[in-house]
Amino acid sequence: MSGHSKWATTKRQKAVVDAKKGAIFTKIAKLITIVARKGNDPTTNFSLRIAIDKAKSINMPKDNIDRAIKHGTGESDGTQIEELTYEGLGPAKTQFIVKCLSRNKNRTAAEIRHLFSKYGGSLSMVMWNFAQHGIIMIEREEINNKKLTNENFELELIDAGAEDIQTEDQGLTIYTAPRDLQKTKQFLENKNIKTESAEIEYIAKESINLSGEEKIRVEKFIEELDNNEDVSNYYTNANL
Repeated sequence: MSGHSKWATTKRQKAVVDAKKGAIFTKIAKLITIVARKGNDPTTNFSLRIAIDKAKSINMPKDNIDRAIKHGTGESDGTQIEELTYEGLGPAKTQFIVKCLSRNKNRTAAEIRHLFSKYGGSLSMVMWNFAQHGIIMIEREEINNKKLTNENFELELIDAGAEDIQTEDQGLTIYTAPRDLQKTKQFLENKNIKTESAEIEYIAKESINLSGEEKIRVEKFIEELDNNEDVSNYYTNANL
């Protein structure tokens, strides 16, 4: 597996969280509302458990989490939130898949279309170059603390559903089939191993490297995606 720049994306998004925590709370609340429609018990609703873990990782208050769950299960009034997916070509012909959670589909569509156009791109079909994978990340500090560097641990991960394991400077990235993400995450939890994130993501089959002005324009485009309150996540074939 190659071309995955999740560690860089995570670092960037953490900086956004620190700068605009209120806006990030709103994004995560929308996500919890969506996944809570499948059930309000995180022990049986894996997607809800992952969303709550994400909320806790940014110190989102419990009241906010509970309120978002009630919105999702219909226990409180609120405008319906829709899940939206946009595909397009960004700066320097980079490919992007943008996931949104919106209370106003028309407004969100106009904003995303304008954003692509602003950076010389357009909405276009790019899904063909992406495949979904479960992605689990374990930070370097956790690996060192738990001494997770032996071959037996990797063999156990493979038995638990890992398709590929990459050791990087920042930590360990584990790839699974989407259907095996929960099984692999549970294996790590049973061993009391803390994960940085665990999500199903779109990974580019073929990626491109950027430098100079092209890289700067793509980073500015990504910054605007981060700042848009309706954008819940994005995936790209650009190596930054």
